[in-house]
Amino acid sequence: MSTRATLIYDGECGFCQGAVAWIQPRSGPEDFEFLPCQDPERARRFPTMSREACMTAMQLVLPDGRVLPGEQAIPEILKRLRGWRLLAALFRLPGTGFLARRVYAWVARNRYTISCAVRRSPAGPSCR
Repeated sequence: MSTRATLIYDGECGFCQGAVAWIQPRSGPEDFEFLPCQDPERARRFPTMSREACMTAMQLVLPDGRVLPGEQAIPEILKRLRGWRLLAALFRLPGTGFLARRVYAWVARNRYTISCAVRRSPAGPSCR
């Protein structure tokens, strides 16, 4: 059985692309597969996952089939990265889940604006 998780993200978002680019060098080749939400392969392989769900928040599909959306995926991602396990443990502290939900939701809603501001994606859907 593979230990590889599939990270589904908004492939048109510079912020999301930057997150993937940050994760890749910190993970091993068998840790993650990266799949843009817009890729037809996503709909074929994960037919129960709506486009709306993966455009609202990243989705981490674990090898056992469980799906961790948004902020729930972050600790699992960190656990799989070299040198970041301790930070993953901090997500178990009281109140962290509430704060992570709020911060993640704000970033997700504003990801195109953030992308444009840091010039990762100057031609993105909302950059003018």
